[in-house]
Amino acid sequence: MSNQGENNIKLGAFVLTGLLVLVLSFYMIGKNHNLFGSDFRLKAHFSNLNGLIEGNNVLFSGLQAGSVKSIEIINDTTIEVILLIDNKLKPYIHKNAVASIGTEGLMGNKIVNITPSKKAGQKVEDGNLLPTEKIVNTEEMLQTLSKTNNNVAVISDALKGTILRINSSALMDLIGNKNLGTSIRSSLRNINDATAKADEMTYGLNEFVTQIRKGKGNVGMLLTDTSMAYNLKEAVVMIRSAGDNANRITIQLNNVINTLNNDISTGKGSINRLLKDTVMARNLSKSMDNIQKGTDGFKQDMEALKHNFLLRGYFKKLEKQQLKEKEAKQKKVKDSVDN
Repeated sequence: MSNQGENNIKLGAFVLTGLLVLVLSFYMIGKNHNLFGSDFRLKAHFSNLNGLIEGNNVLFSGLQAGSVKSIEIINDTTIEVILLIDNKLKPYIHKNAVASIGTEGLMGNKIVNITPSKKAGQKVEDGNLLPTEKIVNTEEMLQTLSKTNNNVAVISDALKGTILRINSSALMDLIGNKNLGTSIRSSLRNINDATAKADEMTYGLNEFVTQIRKGKGNVGMLLTDTSMAYNLKEAVVMIRSAGDNANRITIQLNNVINTLNNDISTGKGSINRLLKDTVMARNLSKSMDNIQKGTDGFKQDMEALKHNFLLRGYFKKLEKQQLKEKEAKQKKVKDSVDN
């Protein structure tokens, strides 16, 4: 009888031990503890946990890495989260890896994501503090979306008012005018024609200027030929000299005409007698005829003397002297033009 009681006690102790082990196992599984391996700890500081609680999962590059062991408030802006990480992932996590709070799916539980950095870094050790990054959560996204919707509504109302004003303005009448397109096309054609003519004119002017620079054409020769320029200057000087002579002759003729008018009006002088005395006029005419005949005879005698072997040398010398005087006069005119 005593043996049966002892066996019952042993059986009860065994069942109780099994239940305790089972409960402990469920607890460890619920807390994501590694039952058959070792863990190490990492720290992360956040300003807002966004609903993160102890026991939430920790992911490394999308892989299950551990769980949130504890949460402690450091101050009003800093909350320290202790992460319990599987020791198998320790060689792959570096000190510059970034921790952030995310969500499992769209509306799931909060998790801690550990994202490796692209830069090389030292491997983590137990108790290291990881840098953190704030991720926009769903609530902030909804708030931003709400503000965006309000802004879109305001913009829509403004556009509606603007479109209504445009519909009632003269601009729509101008756009709806069927003849406007034809007028614009005609104006564009005229502008194209004018542009083409302007291009042709510009090309012609460029050719003209090029020819002038190369000394082609009358204008080019006038601008580039120094001899023509000298001749032009000489001609201008001669024209000026001729104008001065003509002015002097005009003054002399005016004086003579005034004298003649005075003699005619007063009845004095030889001109008056010549005009009124017919006998004197006839004698004067005969005298002029005789003078003309004498002049012709004198010219013939002079020509005969030029061909006479005795006076031929004298006349040649006289021609040379006259030629030298002419050249000296031309040189004098040229020097005056250059000065």
